[in-house]
Amino acid sequence: MAFANSYRGKRVLVTGHTGFKGSWLCEWLLSLGAKVSGYSLIPPTQPALFDQLGLAQRLDHHIGDVRDLAAVQAVFAKVQPEFVFHLAAQPLVRLSYSIPVETYATNVMGTVNVLEAVRLSGKPCVVVAITTDKCYENKEWVHSYREEDPMGGYDPYSSSKGAAELVISAYRQSYFSAPDSVVKLASVRAGNVIGGGDWALDRIVPDCIRALQRGESIPVRNKIATRPWQHVLEPLSGYLWLGACLANAQLSPFNAQLTSAFNFGPALTSNRTVAELVQEILKHWSGKWEDKSDPHAVHEAKLLNLATDKAYHFLQWKPVWPFAETIAQTVGWYSLQHSKSAASVADDTLAQINRYTHDARQLAISWAL
Repeated sequence: MAFANSYRGKRVLVTGHTGFKGSWLCEWLLSLGAKVSGYSLIPPTQPALFDQLGLAQRLDHHIGDVRDLAAVQAVFAKVQPEFVFHLAAQPLVRLSYSIPVETYATNVMGTVNVLEAVRLSGKPCVVVAITTDKCYENKEWVHSYREEDPMGGYDPYSSSKGAAELVISAYRQSYFSAPDSVVKLASVRAGNVIGGGDWALDRIVPDCIRALQRGESIPVRNKIATRPWQHVLEPLSGYLWLGACLANAQLSPFNAQLTSAFNFGPALTSNRTVAELVQEILKHWSGKWEDKSDPHAVHEAKLLNLATDKAYHFLQWKPVWPFAETIAQTVGWYSLQHSKSAASVADDTLAQINRYTHDARQLAISWAL
């Protein structure tokens, strides 16, 4: 009964379904009884969680580019989704310095194309558009960013996501703001998501796992950077619950105010430095790390926190796993996955979803009850 059974038998379209977060989301939706369709480029890594879970054979799988409006419209016409989770993106900060045009085209115009397909379809639909915590104009201050703070971004990735938020706001106000609108549109912001099955290059946890698997020292390029580390299931639970509440006014007394932006982040105690993260990983997988700080490296934020008061008050949402449990679950997934079949990896992944749901229920969090 998680998420008030809101997704059972419903047509759900996930863009970016072949990525790390998209794969976890699809696995969870399938377990909830949803009719899942996906639209994305081919899996971006090798290995890829999407392949490890065998998802291509378990959902309605479409390969395509969100920069192609005609192709996006064709998928909408075929699927006729009742829910859309828009995750498709170029998601890497450092890579965005090398491919800025592709980053803006994917993250900004890709979002335009998805929302345009929603608009032109004219069908009732709940849309949850995923951006990032890096969409804010980061002033490197200690206090946390709130949903009403200005958009910005130093690098192409961050600024493209800030621009995507402006696109979402403009579409909401221009086309979906009437009280009788059949489209309910919200945006969600989260970052520094970790968990089993992330194989991306240039991310700290996959870099750690690859080095440990090879018996090498972990290279750490920015040991003092502080981030709000959270397990991938934390923001996904928020996305799913927000979608459920948008679809069913009885689930939240604030339903009319949910077509807006929401932060999803961990407790303040999970704001840790990269060095602390690596040291916690090494408690579960023996090895060592070395400082590879580069004074000439491209700019990356040193400090970034999100305020989640709005999600707590409007959705009764809060994080489930503290920092130590997040790391234990993440490293545990990687340690289990060696030489396993897709069915076994899917079983392990679903078991972790069930464990997370159980722990949320023990905390009496609304979506799990």
